[in-house]
Amino acid sequence: MSTTKVYIVFYSLYGHVENMARQVQQGANTVEGVEATLWQVPETLPNRVLDKMKAPSKANDVPEIRPEQLMEADGFIFGFPSRFGVMAAQFKAFFDATHELWATQALAGKPAGIFWSTGFHGGGQELTALTAVTQLAHHGMIFVPLGYTFGSGMFEMNEVKGGSSYGAGTYAADGSRQPTVLELQQAFHQGKYVAEIAKKLKPRHIPA
Repeated sequence: MSTTKVYIVFYSLYGHVENMARQVQQGANTVEGVEATLWQVPETLPNRVLDKMKAPSKANDVPEIRPEQLMEADGFIFGFPSRFGVMAAQFKAFFDATHELWATQALAGKPAGIFWSTGFHGGGQELTALTAVTQLAHHGMIFVPLGYTFGSGMFEMNEVKGGSSYGAGTYAADGSRQPTVLELQQAFHQGKYVAEIAKKLKPRHIPA
C-alpha cells in the first residue's frame, strides 16, 4: 500500500497556529499509512515591521512551501490566524500564487480541512473558516469539516474553547493566551480525522 501524504500548511505570526499545527500533525501521523508533514507559507511582511510587532522567529524546522508542491500531497489541513474575520493576508497571498494549479484544476478532488486562531469569540471563529472555503471551492478541493466528531469536547461550557464544526480553533486574546489542552486535543483529533478521510479518498492504482 502506498503512503498517503497529508500536508499541514500554515502561517503563524506569534506561534498560536504553529502550536496547533504540531498537534494536527501528530494526530494525522497516528493513522497507519499516512505521512503528515509541516509546511509554512512565505512571510510577506518586511523584517523591520516584524521587529516592531515583536514577532518571534519562524520555526526553523518547518520548510517554506511553494505552490507547485501542493500537487505532491493527497490531502491538506490549512491553518492560519484571522484578520478581520478572514484568513491572514500572508496565507491569502499564498493561495493567490496557486493560479496555475487552479487553471489546470490540479488539486480538484483532494480533501482539505482548516484550523485557525482568533483574538476572541467575535473575531471570526466561524467566519474565518467559512470564508476560507471559497479558496478550496475554486480549486475543486473537497472541504472536510470537523462536524461534531470530537464528541463531548464540542459541547464544553466550563472553559473557553475555540473551534467549531468547521475545524479546530484557538483564542489568542491579546496574544498572551496559548492554546489550551482541550483546544490542542481537538487539533490532534482533526489531524487524525482528516488523515483518515484522505487515506480513504486516495486513488488506488490497479495494475494493468
